Amino acid sequence: MEKTMGSAALTKPSVQLPRVVLSVWLLLVCCSLTAFGMESHIVYLGRRHESIHPDVVVASHHNMLASVLGSTAAAKDALLYSYKHGFNGFAARLSSAHISAVSQIPGVISVFPNKRNNLLTTRSWEFLGLEKANENKVFESSLWKKSNFGRDIIIGSLDTGVWPESESYSDDLIGTIPRRWKGSCIPGTAFNATNCNRKLIGARYYIKGYEAENHHLNLTALGDFLSPRDSSGHGTHTSSTAAGSFVQGANLFGLGNGTAKGGAPLSRIAVYKVCWPRDSKGGECYDSDILAAIDQGIHDGVDVFTLSLGSSPPLPEFFEDGIAIGAFHAVQKGIVVVCAGGNDGPTPATVANTSPWIITVAASSIDRIFASSVVLGNNKTYVGQSLSEHRLKNKIYDLVLSEDVGAATANKTSSKLCFSDSLDPKKVKGKIIVCQRGITPRAAKGNVVKLAGGSGMVLYNAPSQGDEIFPDAHLLPATHVNAKDGSDIVAYVKSKSKPVAYISPVTTVKGSKPAPVMASFSSQGPNSLTPDLLKPDITAPGLDILAAYSEVSSPTGLPADNRVVHFNVESGTSMACPHVAGIAALLKAHHPDWSPAAIKSALMTTGTHLDNRRKEILNGSFQTAGPFNYGAGHIDPNKATDPGLVYDATTEDYDYFLCALKYNQSSYKSITGREVHCPKSASSISNMNYPSITVSNLVGTQTIKRTVTNVGAGNTTYNVSIKMPRGISVSVHPPQMHFLFKGESKSFVVKLQASRTASGRYTFGHITWRDGRHTVRSPIVVRPISTGSR
Repeated sequence: MEKTMGSAALTKPSVQLPRVVLSVWLLLVCCSLTAFGMESHIVYLGRRHESIHPDVVVASHHNMLASVLGSTAAAKDALLYSYKHGFNGFAARLSSAHISAVSQIPGVISVFPNKRNNLLTTRSWEFLGLEKANENKVFESSLWKKSNFGRDIIIGSLDTGVWPESESYSDDLIGTIPRRWKGSCIPGTAFNATNCNRKLIGARYYIKGYEAENHHLNLTALGDFLSPRDSSGHGTHTSSTAAGSFVQGANLFGLGNGTAKGGAPLSRIAVYKVCWPRDSKGGECYDSDILAAIDQGIHDGVDVFTLSLGSSPPLPEFFEDGIAIGAFHAVQKGIVVVCAGGNDGPTPATVANTSPWIITVAASSIDRIFASSVVLGNNKTYVGQSLSEHRLKNKIYDLVLSEDVGAATANKTSSKLCFSDSLDPKKVKGKIIVCQRGITPRAAKGNVVKLAGGSGMVLYNAPSQGDEIFPDAHLLPATHVNAKDGSDIVAYVKSKSKPVAYISPVTTVKGSKPAPVMASFSSQGPNSLTPDLLKPDITAPGLDILAAYSEVSSPTGLPADNRVVHFNVESGTSMACPHVAGIAALLKAHHPDWSPAAIKSALMTTGTHLDNRRKEILNGSFQTAGPFNYGAGHIDPNKATDPGLVYDATTEDYDYFLCALKYNQSSYKSITGREVHCPKSASSISNMNYPSITVSNLVGTQTIKRTVTNVGAGNTTYNVSIKMPRGISVSVHPPQMHFLFKGESKSFVVKLQASRTASGRYTFGHITWRDGRHTVRSPIVVRPISTGSR
């Protein structure tokens, strides 16, 4: 249902309406779409039965809308999308009265607004163990080799589009397109069907939901393309991270130089552009467009969906959320869905995309930094980070605090933070300026210094911002240092009559420790929607990731930055998500019989909670992290290839989850397409067969059941070990399980008992099954509530 402007323009008849008639017609259209509080909403009707033809589904949507709006013509005019392949529903412009009427129609599960979602490499795959650092060849045990680099798996990327000319989409090593592929390459502004190839096998765009909320896209003002072409670079970066081809000599200004590649380099990429700019600062991705893309992707033949987008709390209910609905039906079809966990950390309970059928990804670092040091006149050196291509000409410059060279019209705070027009050019010229991080973008502060005539910038964290620092492609020589180093530098400037400094050129440093470290921005648990389900599920590289980029977007995104780059370094859970999607594609290629739940389980139970020092992973404040930061741990692709046991989720497991959500029986049948029989006793989400165990309110004793399936060799015995959460007694029965054959399933129960002095705070532990070859680890997250505090 996407627009096809390029092709439609060739066949549209030329009809000249009289000016008065045209004005009346436009007025009627305007009134029909915007008057009386008409707003875009999604009507969700559940699963589409395979026996019903998609055209019949569309006709039923017209009939349903016509019964409310009064005519078929009005229904067609109001309809934005019909979801007819993977599930049943539609998006339409409706008034509050229409919504009330539609909600009463039998078979309607939910009616909800067209919600806006936000957009949330040469080293990372080496860091994850998929290739050798020095010999530039694949490990014999590498998942790359075992999966043939994910050959012919199709990854569907829902994002801002694609820059098809990037070498990351080269099809030189790619064979013919799989015959099962049903997708298309849709032309539009600056994009033709020939932009697709054997690598980039599909490209579509969806904008009706965006335009229903924001009116028509202003191409001139926003610089975007009414086509699958990517103007922001975000979609190009994420899809190439998931499955980009091998590109030698990839770098940003000579930094991070190496061979770029995606997680599954021989997989195919299908792009579904669903995100559009609201202004120059960011993009928006509407539920109705997302649902249309997932619906089409299911039909096209996608194997793995990657969505680096989502919303912030308060989160909508699962079946009033476009991503959750689309993902549910994709997983029903055996499609893996991977989503970013969000960038609202370090605030607790901010993680997004929390449904159990989604793999939710947090962001952490790799062992590579882009180092640029500040050398003071007292010979002390402080190592910061930067991606600046610019170098200082001399070895010594006057060093001043930005608040001491403020403009006469600016207050101390704005000068300290280097806001626009806050510096006095006469006092700044030729000096290195020390600015504090905060409020405005980091690179924008550097541009303020540059416009004022400064030679360089030292950016430092406030005490509350701690040790986490970021490299930016500054427009002048600049580096970013942590709070402690920043405090030392400020103290030096204040103590000297003529303080001086030098900023060294940026160098790429590999093997840095500790790594991984959790990103402070990565959204954290607990799960705000269903606290008895741990989210995020896993963490993956999301800091300073080098990948392909749009050539109409600068590396900083600043209006003053007109540089064109083929690759860019980006950070966010948006970057972590496609890492997991690429690995999921490898696992799907190596284990085509595994379900999406089995793939998730393999990733989670083999994740590590240790860094490259063999110590506990740290958070962004360099304190010990935990499951609310990283879920089950940091991803280990090679171990996930052979996890030993998996916690699979059958249709009955999802039924059990739906029962715990307390939908009515008719809704269950509509969602799943079959009868769902809920147990008479109250269902607990904690009992869903998930690779982690979470109980958000433990009073006294609770017993949790889990079932594991042997995906390794037969005739093997697993023994359990337990790390008990503080204040919780944990026992597992049976403590030993013997599997005679591959594919055999066995159940066990975990008994949790809170002490009488329970604190009411979350506490963490884990259970681990071992057979001498495999280690199958599941986190335990418990909040004990003492009887006296109920």
